[in-house]
Amino acid sequence: MRSLSALFDSKAEADRAVAALEAAGVADVVLTGNDNASTGGTQDYSGEARTDRGFFESIGDFFFPEEDRYAYAEGLDRGGYLVTVRNIPEHQYETALDILDSEGAVDLDAREAEWRSEGWTGYSATAGAADMDTTTGAATGGISTTREASYDADLNADGKIDVVEERLTVAKRQTEGGRVRVRSYVVETPIEHDVELRSERVHVERRAVDRPADSADFQERSIEAREYAEAPVVHKEARVVEEIGLNKDVESHVETVRDTVRKTEVEIEDERGQVIGDRDVNGDPNRR
Repeated sequence: MRSLSALFDSKAEADRAVAALEAAGVADVVLTGNDNASTGGTQDYSGEARTDRGFFESIGDFFFPEEDRYAYAEGLDRGGYLVTVRNIPEHQYETALDILDSEGAVDLDAREAEWRSEGWTGYSATAGAADMDTTTGAATGGISTTREASYDADLNADGKIDVVEERLTVAKRQTEGGRVRVRSYVVETPIEHDVELRSERVHVERRAVDRPADSADFQERSIEAREYAEAPVVHKEARVVEEIGLNKDVESHVETVRDTVRKTEVEIEDERGQVIGDRDVNGDPNRR
């Protein structure tokens, strides 16, 4: 099981994240906010109040790295809201992570830098040395991810000390890097073309003559001529002159992910104070 935590600037964003987690079937969600700023009110997803302590103490039960706990407490004190998702099954982890990221989780590193520029001192390593928890580091932006594997150096109720080791698992998720869109639209361009046109014109020509007339000349007669002219005829033909398509090239690269994992080591001493050796869970004194 794993846990995720994300800080939001407004209650509306935090509520949307909680609702989206509920719709995705992620049920174990805790919302901590400043509705009761004097007490640092924390609320289970079911709506039952869990605590009546200050902001720093109210998130003390969650398994964050100590530096994240200080940052979250500062964010809550400045009016933010903390959404913590606990006991996440592996098959729902990426879904919960995407929901918190898409709903506007604060980039905690950038926000801490802003606070430090205003005089905030943040986490002190000596102040948090007494706390022990197992953590796999930040997942993305302002979202903190932890594994539910806390341990104590004291004896358990059955008289045994648990030896705990963290195991780091690196997964992949798709992120959108941009978009290319090709759109066609119609434009009109004025165009001119010169064409030579011919036209006919009928003229009446009269000539003076002097010749003898006969009976045929006294018959009714008519002659006619038609005028013709050329007119431009416009014809347009659409032709496909270019094709544009989209193709994707897939490039692969190797990215090295560096983090730290922790484990407990057991030192055994006999009643005379002599060190017998460091042993792992299988009793091998040479394993570290």
